[in-house]
Amino acid sequence: MPSNPISLNTSFLPKEPLHPQGAAFFEKVTGMLDGQPHDPAAVEAALSDWDGLLEKIAAELYRISSMLLGEGEESIRLIEQVVATVDLPACHDHVEARHDSRLALGAQAIALLAERNPSALAAPAEEESGPVSCIEDDDLSAAGVTPDELEQMISGPEGHRLRDWLEGLAISLRTVFVLRAVAGLSSGEVAGLLAGHGGARAQDWTPDAVRSTFRQALCSLASQLIHATATR
Repeated sequence: MPSNPISLNTSFLPKEPLHPQGAAFFEKVTGMLDGQPHDPAAVEAALSDWDGLLEKIAAELYRISSMLLGEGEESIRLIEQVVATVDLPACHDHVEARHDSRLALGAQAIALLAERNPSALAAPAEEESGPVSCIEDDDLSAAGVTPDELEQMISGPEGHRLRDWLEGLAISLRTVFVLRAVAGLSSGEVAGLLAGHGGARAQDWTPDAVRSTFRQALCSLASQLIHATATR
């Protein structure tokens, strides 16, 4: 069992910069999107890097979208909508741009899931949102899972196992897990997205209900990890 507690309030994915120069690059490029005349050569050079930034954001968004909706044209169309509608130049830096794009993706993906099945994202009843036995006090180490195991399954070569596991989850558990663990949104943000875009039966989602649902999903994932290790 891991010796160090693993808080459920943290993201399980490493935060990679979108560009080596980070905020300085973002400020330079967005400054050229102000509608004022600029040197054409400088604009072309900067926007060539900007295209790379957009491609990276789009690739990250597709990964999240495909986990929520499945691979294919629907996920691609959703990414195109998000990239077209998020006001990247209005963001203060590349971190805010990434975060805002993930919030927009979450809202639109939840709306699509609710259209598919109006009851799939219903908020859990109060008696269903209590603590789950394998994880207590928001400490994942109680389930016997290490950060490396989770990271390998979420972002490493074991990703196919994660997708297989996600396909077997209830839609509400899958949505909460992907938005919390993969998109890195907070429990409060996920609750707001579900309540605002998940339909009439999703309006009672709260941060506590998201945390409880996240624990349930992680207990299921921990069980799969332990089973896979035992059968090797």
